[in-house]
Amino acid sequence: MRVIADIHIHSRYSRACSRDLTLPNIAAWCAKKGIGLVGTGDFTHPAWFAGMQKELQPHESGFYKLTTDAASGRHPANGGGNLQLTTFFVPTSEISCIYKCGGKVRRVHIIVVAPTLEVVKKINTTLASIGNIHSDGRPILGLDAEELAKIVFDASPDCLVIPAHAWTPWFAVFGSQSGFDSLEECFGETTKHIHAIETGLSSDPKMNWRLSQLDRITLLSNSDAHSLANLGREANVFDFPKPSYASFIDAIRTKDQKRFLRTIEFFPEEGKYHVDGHRACSVRLTPTETKKHKGLCPKCGKPVTVGVLYRIDALADRKKKEKPANAIPYTSMVPLQEIIAEAFGVGKQSKKVQAMYEKMVARGGSEFEILLDASYDALSPIAGDRRIIEGIRRVREGKLTILPGYDGEYGTIRVFNDAERKENKQQKLL
Repeated sequence: MRVIADIHIHSRYSRACSRDLTLPNIAAWCAKKGIGLVGTGDFTHPAWFAGMQKELQPHESGFYKLTTDAASGRHPANGGGNLQLTTFFVPTSEISCIYKCGGKVRRVHIIVVAPTLEVVKKINTTLASIGNIHSDGRPILGLDAEELAKIVFDASPDCLVIPAHAWTPWFAVFGSQSGFDSLEECFGETTKHIHAIETGLSSDPKMNWRLSQLDRITLLSNSDAHSLANLGREANVFDFPKPSYASFIDAIRTKDQKRFLRTIEFFPEEGKYHVDGHRACSVRLTPTETKKHKGLCPKCGKPVTVGVLYRIDALADRKKKEKPANAIPYTSMVPLQEIIAEAFGVGKQSKKVQAMYEKMVARGGSEFEILLDASYDALSPIAGDRRIIEGIRRVREGKLTILPGYDGEYGTIRVFNDAERKENKQQKLL
């Protein structure tokens, strides 16, 4: 049974996150997307955790599902999609550790996955005695990453501790501004229990394959969604005869290619920190250009933000074309709403795009079925528009124009060129 999993998301209690991020709404949008397993996000927040206890019930798989009352409370605007799909929840949270180590201030974000709400309660009780877990769904704690790992594994050895968006410059285990050069430097004696990292939006598996120190590590991809529409923008594809929490964590720990089939990726250039630069001066630099300018902005002379590409180059001990024998495959994609927007020559938030998205998902079963599985013949009645089908074809073949992201600015992906977009817009007007 194929299960698409997105285990790093947020709730309405996290800073800069949508108020619509409720458990029933998340489940409804997972049905649209084709996500069978989703993290709860933010389990450290007392109000969100209270909601989890009220709206989730244990399932025989070891995961959780919505209670009958919670499922009946789905917002009517969230209909559509494969509502026959059962979306399971697994308790997860992201924690920000800010502390001093090795003479530097470190800022490391960590995803924690827990087997039960009882284990979550133990973790929360300990963390509440250390710092403030009430003010934000992603708490900021003055806690060493190794100490956090010890707390989590003491609560249950069946937990997972996963460095989040591992290459983000400011808040990640390998980040250029505040990270480490190895997992051992960060997690010390608990490193043997760290089995996975999250590659983040600005890197893909191929980039991470260049580090032999990651050969034993499972590379995960998740959305880090701050809104419902962003659920599943990156995800993980598993195959389980019968889904269970035990099979899920074992597939990650063992890097089992029979159960962990692939990851679904952003094109990494679209991420906010793929290359180097200085946003205030609209300066975007390749690693070679950054070295030429000695790490300084050529316009104002201030230090540039060193991006993921540069940082991986600095730590890599393999050439770009080398691939580890046990590497998990991946597929790069562009979200369906973005493809529709390009096809119509309008913004992705427009009513035209939203209406077409809902129509296609209702016809095609789910967004992932449309983007990954549907044949071009099958797409014709689903899309009803040759431009959208052509857009999906180009994404599958990687025939895109990409301007990479830098210094907190998302990159730009173009499925159609300027002349084609102008023509698409004119066709829409006609």
